[in-house]
Amino acid sequence: MEDQPPKPIKELIWFSLISTSIKLLLLPSYHSTDFEVHRNWLAITNSHPLSQWYSDTTSPWTLDYPPFFAYFELFLSLFAAKIDPTIVNLHKGLNYKADSVVYFQRITVIVSDLVLHYAIYRITRKLDSTKRRLIWVLVIWSPALFIVDHMHFQYNGFLLGLLLVSISALMEGRDLMGGFFFAVLLCFKHLFAVAAPVYFVYLLRHYCRGGLIKGFGRFLMMGLAVVVVFAAAFGPFVYHDQMLQVIHRMFPFGRGLCHAFWAPNFWVFYIMADKLLAFFLRSMGFNVQRPTGSFTSGLVGDSSPFAVLPQITPLMTFMMVLLAISPCLFKAWKNPRPRKIARWIAYAYSCGFVFGWHVHEKAMLHFLIPLAINAVDSINDACHYLLISIVSCYSLFPLLFEAREYPIKVTLLLLHCILMWFGFSIFSEVTTTNSKKDLQKKNDELRTEENLGISEKGGFGIGWIYKSYLIGIVAVEIWGQFLHPYILGNKLPFLPLMLVSVYSALGIMYSWIWQLKWIILYS
Repeated sequence: MEDQPPKPIKELIWFSLISTSIKLLLLPSYHSTDFEVHRNWLAITNSHPLSQWYSDTTSPWTLDYPPFFAYFELFLSLFAAKIDPTIVNLHKGLNYKADSVVYFQRITVIVSDLVLHYAIYRITRKLDSTKRRLIWVLVIWSPALFIVDHMHFQYNGFLLGLLLVSISALMEGRDLMGGFFFAVLLCFKHLFAVAAPVYFVYLLRHYCRGGLIKGFGRFLMMGLAVVVVFAAAFGPFVYHDQMLQVIHRMFPFGRGLCHAFWAPNFWVFYIMADKLLAFFLRSMGFNVQRPTGSFTSGLVGDSSPFAVLPQITPLMTFMMVLLAISPCLFKAWKNPRPRKIARWIAYAYSCGFVFGWHVHEKAMLHFLIPLAINAVDSINDACHYLLISIVSCYSLFPLLFEAREYPIKVTLLLLHCILMWFGFSIFSEVTTTNSKKDLQKKNDELRTEENLGISEKGGFGIGWIYKSYLIGIVAVEIWGQFLHPYILGNKLPFLPLMLVSVYSALGIMYSWIWQLKWIILYS
């Protein structure tokens, strides 16, 4: 494989061209308010000096990403100003929807995805062709990325590319490079900091070893690399006495525990329990306030306070996330192995999604894409990824609520399911043929009583629990799209979205438990 490096590059180009073709077809599709958010950031960075970037309030869509992303927007704004000056005009550009701005911003996302394509090449270039192509299908052709980045609109592919470059460096034993790129990523988007404890423990034990003097020297080297990155990002704002304003924008804890549309995580069940308890107590005659908080709007909103259950604070969610990650930290401390780092990082992001503060449903990409790396480790991993990929993509459906996008999102998910099943079937057949005894032993270790994800005939298949749950997704969708409007009309308009959120949360919670079990028992 190493003797013929041009071949995987040539194959990757074809994957990228097909992906790019799909993205170009999506240029005129629906885009969310995030589109105007990023256009406004182009205008802010192009129109103001650096000292005013994080204090501008011309638009409600203020700059709230770390400085490297602001520099990135400034770089893009130089081209935007040449194409159409209105794009970067603070006042005339508000809610600007000309074709020039649509095509410009869409194409910048497509071009920035090259970072993701390079990163996935780095990770897979030494794998056999079956595993390599399968991971490319899962990542480069991910329907979740198509929906979030190329329809709804964001730059997740670019940012996840930086994460995967960091992970690939760690997997190769190049710890300094891995830590450097993770620091760069944090200065682009601070929400990736959920995995920082895993990075710290792993690098401390794996990189800073070799005795007191050598270990301390390496610790200083890693610290210097991180300091240089953060100094380059935040130094100019420290100089202009803007750090407090930057921090205030980056951490808006006043937004509340939940997004107005509930992300499918643990807090869905907490909210539901509070609402059901309040309804029951009120029906019993108790003086309990009516639950507040909307889950029918796509705007940011505070879905607390709760009527019955204790109020949740940012510190409480932080402690819950840290507690959930702790088994992973213990494993990384006890036996820091490069082969496991991708799984540990994916698990950390799963914990952040499940228990974090004001989590957006789009954040599921943070664990979904890294999990693709481990999807080819075993048949059980493949089955788990098939489930979590379908659930994650389906949970994003409410982002595209216009009728004209409905066939697109359904088609993307169905094609993804077909490709995954076909790819995992080939992977299963090849793997079983090459190492049948070792594979059987591993699957016997991972197999559960309920036969979750393992075909009784051997090879690739899914158990009855997986099948039942996936059939349930179809039932939830049929109810929300067809039966609810026919039977209930305009009554209970929140119910379809609530069902999507709650049912998807069941799958996400199962995935988190599955990953936790794997880390405790087999990592």
